[in-house]
Amino acid sequence: MSDLTDLTLRQFADGRRRGDFTSEDVTRAVLERIRQVEPTVHAYLRVDADAALAAARRTDRETPPGTPPALWGAPIALKDNLCTRGAATTCASRILENFVPPYDATVVERLRARGAVFLGKTNLDEFAMGSSTENSAFGATRNPWDPATIPGGSSGGSAAAVAAGECLAALGSDTGGSIRQPAACCGIAGLKPTYGRVSRYGLMAFASSLDQIGPMARTVEDCAILLEALAGHDPRDSTSVPGPVPPYAAMLGDGRLDGLTVGIVREFFAAGLDAEVERSIREAVRTLEGRGARVKEVSLPHGKYSVAVYYILATAEASSNLARYDGVKYGYRAAGARDLIDQYRRTRSEGFGPEVRRRIMLGTYALSSGYYDAYYRKAQQVRTLILNDFTAAFREVDVLAGPTAPTAAFRIGEKSEDPLQMYLSDIFTISVNLAGVPGLSLPCGFTSAGLPIGLQLIGPAFGEETLLRTGHAFQLATDWHTKRPPLATTGGNPR
Repeated sequence: MSDLTDLTLRQFADGRRRGDFTSEDVTRAVLERIRQVEPTVHAYLRVDADAALAAARRTDRETPPGTPPALWGAPIALKDNLCTRGAATTCASRILENFVPPYDATVVERLRARGAVFLGKTNLDEFAMGSSTENSAFGATRNPWDPATIPGGSSGGSAAAVAAGECLAALGSDTGGSIRQPAACCGIAGLKPTYGRVSRYGLMAFASSLDQIGPMARTVEDCAILLEALAGHDPRDSTSVPGPVPPYAAMLGDGRLDGLTVGIVREFFAAGLDAEVERSIREAVRTLEGRGARVKEVSLPHGKYSVAVYYILATAEASSNLARYDGVKYGYRAAGARDLIDQYRRTRSEGFGPEVRRRIMLGTYALSSGYYDAYYRKAQQVRTLILNDFTAAFREVDVLAGPTAPTAAFRIGEKSEDPLQMYLSDIFTISVNLAGVPGLSLPCGFTSAGLPIGLQLIGPAFGEETLLRTGHAFQLATDWHTKRPPLATTGGNPR
């Protein structure tokens, strides 16, 4: 492999075991790529090169006997809403600019235990509220395929870092599409696991009944490797589901899908879907048929209410969760009383950004006296109907297929002044969170402008094995996942 930053996790693990390179070699190459492209992409909020190199050397020196974990020594990025012991975790918000957690999120603990090397923390929409990574208090991230366009959100920093070769893989969080939509925009794979499959302990909460942490990588196989490391019961998270973790990477199969039924969601192919996106999705479905799958049309009739339901429930939960950030308990590293007072005044004056304030106000209104039954309770009832739609569909099919997003990445600033249009970017992903089922996005084509298009696969609860097997079969039959943006090979702005 001539370019070490182009390695998949599987290639990294195999090459390292053969002695083709060391973790330090790959980490140095990735850090150099970060140095080259970060002025354009701004995927990271912080990079700790010294700590990453020290960790890489340690994994090279202390390789465990036998076959080491696939992630041993792999340079990985973390979304900056995952707590990291002794390192700042800001949620891209001024209100947490100086917050340093005293503990690791469970997913961070699990990756540390498997020898992963952490490069730094990636950018996001403030408190994970957004679809474009333009809402960060520390500046927008740009799409490596075209820096004039958004990388998706809220996990846009993680998606852009993977696409640009600034890490081998990354973690994101998904509340209404925040792993899958940026994965589609940046031409990578991204998986939102079943709610409860991965512990949320140490994740800065946005909407607790919807949030889920998941992997973002170049291939579906790499997502399987990461999910195997992340998944499993955690007694510190009351929503974490007990039960064994399947060997996902070993269950991907040989690429044949005989006996599998893929459901095409009728409502996903309606007005508002870009014609180029539709053509790519339909061609992807034909590819799945060519691997042996049977295709059947199904309906999710209550999906049309998902955006309205989501923006009542998610904002209501956000208004409750974010009440703790009052400018008093978080974010201060005071050298003295005057320093403390200055920081307090600054935090209170800057506070939350406009999108976070908008959502807090919407949620507070929905929960207020006289409106709770009309909005919040009604939204919960419709959420049940949406879940019932998925349950009925999965009696007929094994996997659902459709677009991840209605369009490819749009230009930065294009929808900033129109929140409703921005919210509709997640119209095909939101219902998956409301139902708590897993969803996978993977690249399936490009627009005439050269921007990636994402195929979304949806499975039943705890159906990640089938979901990953289907996505892996698609990638064995296609090469969309092998494409790299010009910026990732030139180290500069391609435009």
